[in-house]
Amino acid sequence: MTEVRLDGATVTVPVDGSPGGRARTILGPVDLVLTQSRVTVIGANGSGKSTLLRLLNGLVTPTSGTVSVDGLDTVRHGARVRRRVAFAFTDPISQLVMPTGREDVELSLRRLHRSRTQRRVAAEQVLERFGMVRHADQSVYDLSGGERQLMALAAVLATEPGLLVLDEPTTLLDRRNTLRLRALLDSLPQSVVLATHDLDLALAADRSLVVDEGRVVFDGEPAAAVEHYIGLTDAP
Repeated sequence: MTEVRLDGATVTVPVDGSPGGRARTILGPVDLVLTQSRVTVIGANGSGKSTLLRLLNGLVTPTSGTVSVDGLDTVRHGARVRRRVAFAFTDPISQLVMPTGREDVELSLRRLHRSRTQRRVAAEQVLERFGMVRHADQSVYDLSGGERQLMALAAVLATEPGLLVLDEPTTLLDRRNTLRLRALLDSLPQSVVLATHDLDLALAADRSLVVDEGRVVFDGEPAAAVEHYIGLTDAP
């Protein structure tokens, strides 16, 4: 399993938009070691969930403290970390950059397969594994929300990273596609860390974190985490 370690990780942003001035802390300090196969993160909008997730693959770097994945620092070894950690955004259309899903998967495989023929063969295998071959040559704008999400996951998982990080992956999905996505996630060999407002999905984990006002305020068993979160949101 992939090990993610955060040691005093803190993220600040300038208050007035200029570097060197006053700063506001939006996350941290966070001290965590994540080794479980499935970790869920819950919290209100603006609580710091997305910032925490983006620390895990270097999309956001800590202002102070460190973040490492299998011993690789996200600042000093950013490219190597991103090969180990795949990131899926809430809206897959922001992630599918090519006209069709097949082209997106082939783009992901470009580093592993220099030959165009090899990339095509490898992409076909990936698309078959995700059940997306029949949609592979459609415009990504013609796919349904669920199909886009599965295609985006096929693209980011094509290189077989060790960890998949998802930021609220079911927000734009109906119940049918939410269940389809959950079944896919359950079948993956990768470690998974995901943020969600879906409390049923939050329960399907080995460990859950509750984030509130930039701090991890609960870390433990999922049912207890959900109860803690509900207590926060129901407080006057």
